[in-house]
Amino acid sequence: MADSGAAPAPVHQRTAGAPTVEFGTARGRWVLLATILGSGMAAIDATVVGIALPAIGRDFRAGLSSLQWMVTGYMLTLAGLLLVGGALGDRYGRRRVFVAGAVWFAAASLLCGLAPTAGLLIAARAVQGAGAALLVPSSLAAIEATFMPTDRARAIGAWSGFGGVATAVGPFVGGWLITSVSWRYIFLINLPLAVLVVIICMWQLPETRDESATGSIDLLGGAVVTLALVGLCFGLTEGARLGWRSPAVAGSLIAGVLLLAAFVLRERSVPDPLLPLSLFTSRRFSATNTVTFIVYGALGAILFLLPIQLQQVSGYSPLESGLALLPVTVIMLVLSARSGALAARIGPRLQMSVGPIVVAAGMILYTRIGAGGTYLTEVLPAVVVFGLGLAATVAPLTATALSSVPSGHAGIGSAVNNDLSRMGGLIAIAVLPTAAGIGELTYLHPDAFAAKFRSACYIAAAVCALGGLLAAATLGGGNPPAPEPVPVPSGTQPIPDFHCGLDAPPLQCQTPARPAASGRT
Repeated sequence: MADSGAAPAPVHQRTAGAPTVEFGTARGRWVLLATILGSGMAAIDATVVGIALPAIGRDFRAGLSSLQWMVTGYMLTLAGLLLVGGALGDRYGRRRVFVAGAVWFAAASLLCGLAPTAGLLIAARAVQGAGAALLVPSSLAAIEATFMPTDRARAIGAWSGFGGVATAVGPFVGGWLITSVSWRYIFLINLPLAVLVVIICMWQLPETRDESATGSIDLLGGAVVTLALVGLCFGLTEGARLGWRSPAVAGSLIAGVLLLAAFVLRERSVPDPLLPLSLFTSRRFSATNTVTFIVYGALGAILFLLPIQLQQVSGYSPLESGLALLPVTVIMLVLSARSGALAARIGPRLQMSVGPIVVAAGMILYTRIGAGGTYLTEVLPAVVVFGLGLAATVAPLTATALSSVPSGHAGIGSAVNNDLSRMGGLIAIAVLPTAAGIGELTYLHPDAFAAKFRSACYIAAAVCALGGLLAAATLGGGNPPAPEPVPVPSGTQPIPDFHCGLDAPPLQCQTPARPAASGRT
């Protein structure tokens, strides 16, 4: 599924540089193109690499743990540094950070495309994820800060829609490149795109920053949580290969837990935390994010293994494998907004309870995928059920996470929800193959992998259904009272909530009125 990954900028902020870009003008179209391409590169690379894994594994004669690290290396740095990237954009300028992210991402993509070994590719993917952590939050924040208030909803709607189209097209283009040329070109194609993004930004995108941002950015906190995730993922990924009693495995797991505890303690004590722990005093926010972690963990693990099953067992080409999941994106594009509207009327509990169970049913249907069936009889039914479950779940889940915090904390609430979804995928990709008995080279033996893939589907389905049951037990019926808003400065006016992106939350923000002659909002 698409993952816009973009956390809205904190609201009620004083932004240097008046919003002057109008929707429908030439400048507005250029700004939208740059932000869509920038965030699209990061989102597409997170999904297309999964399609390329069998080809990469064959070229490098790599084991499964190396393939896992090619995915988790990117997700680790992106998840760990996402909050830092958003804070840097607010403080030093969204255009500056967005452009820096595009250059960083392009340089890392070049390293990925030229990597001579699996180890160097993994390292380059980690560097690429750090660049994405600069790109992702600055993309939507730049739109919010530069478009005129009356045009902002349409601009973000266009950003969301075209971002969804880009995510749908990405696996098709990536599969074609892998089949026709080489897997290396799924990385090298980012270079001309990044050059275009930089040129457009420097030409058309005005600079904006949050004038009210004070204090220091908690760079140490970002480093600590990233290292904690590295330790946990290393131990969980390498445990089966090196042995759970191995000093390296046991030491990394212990270090990961201790660093995670240190991060929590630090966020409780620093004056300007990356993650305000007070958000979790809301029972609804905590429950919703726990469900997010569980459900997205199951999704991430299955979407890691499914392209391998399709290519190694069912004989699909990378292009066919990329197209196989296209109905999921189509279903979510068509139904997500309607699902969010329904949850707004009746409350999210029903959809957040039933949706994950429907997703689990789709995962169980994936067990029917084998060597002798057809797409229409084996893959399509599973994909449709899977997509319907996601459409029922995603919009209410992210909306509930956001509505459970004061409106002035919508940006950080969104970032937390996005980060936890990635962390769930990180942990699950590390754990599920081992839990299902998938060894280092099992993916090279179709019959053995097919049997273990079925076990993985059953495990993931059980975990996903558990998320639905947890939602049913912890979320009350109906919609909660609106949380107490953060005081709104004079000269602001509310705009309606709307859904932006396939799994980005519906934004709830205060839009500045048209600026006075001073050019300040």
